[in-house]
Amino acid sequence: MPEFNGTPRGQGRRFAVVVSRFNETVTQRLVEGALDALVRHGVAFDDIDVLWVPGAWELPLAARRAAATERYDAIVALGAVIRGDTPHFDYVAGAASRGLASASVEYDVPVGFGVLTCDTMAQAEARAGGEHGNKGWDAAIAALEVTDLFDQVDGAPQD
Repeated sequence: MPEFNGTPRGQGRRFAVVVSRFNETVTQRLVEGALDALVRHGVAFDDIDVLWVPGAWELPLAARRAAATERYDAIVALGAVIRGDTPHFDYVAGAASRGLASASVEYDVPVGFGVLTCDTMAQAEARAGGEHGNKGWDAAIAALEVTDLFDQVDGAPQD
């Protein structure tokens, strides 16, 4: 029985990193983690485009637009939605996650999900290079692995 398991190989691949400016002190660190992961795993720095959008609400549309260009092997989506006193959090976080999943499926492009949904700023900071690692890095690794997995399933030659 054949088994396939993607590895984070980035050589020759192009990535879009779509990131929210809202909570930029957190999202900038997520971007740094994602870029570090991509470059360390072989993606040429010039093969990475960073697309900044106002907030997490706009991430799905930007991911869809990037995917529609067919220039990218995968997309990494980064944001930080922090719970407040109103239900706004639920709407934004839910719409962002559903929209990114939809973009991935519709365009058959892996989307690494690095949108933090936290109750506090401290929780977000802990996940953006703090004690819980960097979820930007994790999202980039996931995108790399799924891209490689798809190449294996599609029968692309391996290095």
